[in-house]
Amino acid sequence: MSNRQIGLDACHEDDGYPQFEQSIKSTLESFGTVPLFTTNVGELFDVFLSNIPEDSRQYYNCHACRAFINRFGGLVAISDNGETHPVMWNGNAPDLFRESVQAMERAIQKAKVDGVFLSKDKVLGTPITGEWTHMHAILPRAFEERLHTVHEVMAERRADFILLKQSMGEYPVEAINQALLLLKADALYRSEKVSGVAEWFKSLHDACQKEKNGKVRDNLIWRAVALAPPGYCHLKNTMIGTLLDDIVSGMSLDDVGRRFAAKMHPLQYQRPQAAPSAGNIERAEAIVERLGIRASLERRFARLDEICTIWKPKESQPEAKTGGVFSHLTPKGKAPLSQTDAPQITITWRKFTETVLPDALGMEVYAPSIGNFSAILTAEHMDAPPIIQWDNADCRNPFSWYVYHGGSPASQWGISSGWTKVTAICLQPSMWYDANDHQGKGLVFILGGARDSNYNRSGNALFPEILKADLREVRSTIEAYSRSAKILGYEEASACGLRLQSDAPGGIIVKVLTNLGAVVYNIDRWD
Repeated sequence: MSNRQIGLDACHEDDGYPQFEQSIKSTLESFGTVPLFTTNVGELFDVFLSNIPEDSRQYYNCHACRAFINRFGGLVAISDNGETHPVMWNGNAPDLFRESVQAMERAIQKAKVDGVFLSKDKVLGTPITGEWTHMHAILPRAFEERLHTVHEVMAERRADFILLKQSMGEYPVEAINQALLLLKADALYRSEKVSGVAEWFKSLHDACQKEKNGKVRDNLIWRAVALAPPGYCHLKNTMIGTLLDDIVSGMSLDDVGRRFAAKMHPLQYQRPQAAPSAGNIERAEAIVERLGIRASLERRFARLDEICTIWKPKESQPEAKTGGVFSHLTPKGKAPLSQTDAPQITITWRKFTETVLPDALGMEVYAPSIGNFSAILTAEHMDAPPIIQWDNADCRNPFSWYVYHGGSPASQWGISSGWTKVTAICLQPSMWYDANDHQGKGLVFILGGARDSNYNRSGNALFPEILKADLREVRSTIEAYSRSAKILGYEEASACGLRLQSDAPGGIIVKVLTNLGAVVYNIDRWD
């Protein structure tokens, strides 16, 4: 409490200060883990003190409480409609402090948001000095960034606000609508890589267009900055920015599509085209050391028993009837029908999962001589810190995959062209816990005995587009490392197979065994 001894004195024991101190903590707690923002409210403690009854002001004129109110008292949350809400003050404060709280709230409402607030300290303020307690609050979630300091990240958020606001003025909503139309119509190659940021930008643009108040529009942009995934605010430096530039310039849709496809080529997109500089290598060493991810860079082949599957063969499958002594005879009026006489059914993956997969007892895939054969990888050291985008400390998923651009021979994977047993089906790892992941949609039919014999000449598949944002600035060094690294665990690899992608041409031919017999399906597209 402000300038109050832990042992109450008789003069001020009924002023309600303990309740006031508790209300500060409970008010902040009620906002949960929403982003907090700084404002330019200025010296807020003067507002607080000047509205305390004059005969009590000196009692609450405290250095620790002054520092708390001036530093944290102006913090606000921003609602989804752009309104700001002070996070420290409750209008139902005890009588002695009610006018001060209301005056501070009015001052904060007039102020402008000027930054995203972050703190590595869980406790805001100084709870106790000697015999005295002071105003303080408990931050629901402290800043945990390991690579950058609080001040660096807050400065980055201010820069993000400026860049995003500039982009809002530079790209009209008509251009965004045109971009989204092309992306959603699958008219652009690998559109899933940028559709997420495009939809996010469109949503923000729409919200700001509905609001006439410039201050509220800025609040909406600040909120978007605080909640945006890494890189979203830097539209000018992303593929969506170049797409919008081409549309705004009046370029024909054919030219827009060709330029987009060239930039999104798997061997070009986010892939450094030159060796890393000495400075980049030095910076990469520092980042790896600071994040403690040296062991995270080692990758190995995954095993079938450790991946997340959506289908496996049933343990007991129906056996063919052996028949009696007359089983070879054909009844009158009934011609024999072999499995190959059944017509091949063309079907989408979505319909296949809904109508065929639930009853599938066993399965074979027709392995082409050259196809999208793929391997699933994972961390060699499972306790190493996450470096893959969809891998997080509270939900570990260190699995990834690779496929050769243009396909690879079946013989390279130790299988022959023709019918091959399917031991499982799994979605690509980025979809295991998030079906709408921006890496697109894909799955792998795991094939028995499939392993990539070319693995020791292919690097270890740490592609820049799957790594966490912390490593983006040193992606050229990571790429060079990946090209020379080896994938471990070849002898135990059992999670390799044929990949089906939502945005890739061609399909997969599957023979499915059910209680009624076998049927051949051509899964020609996702949905």
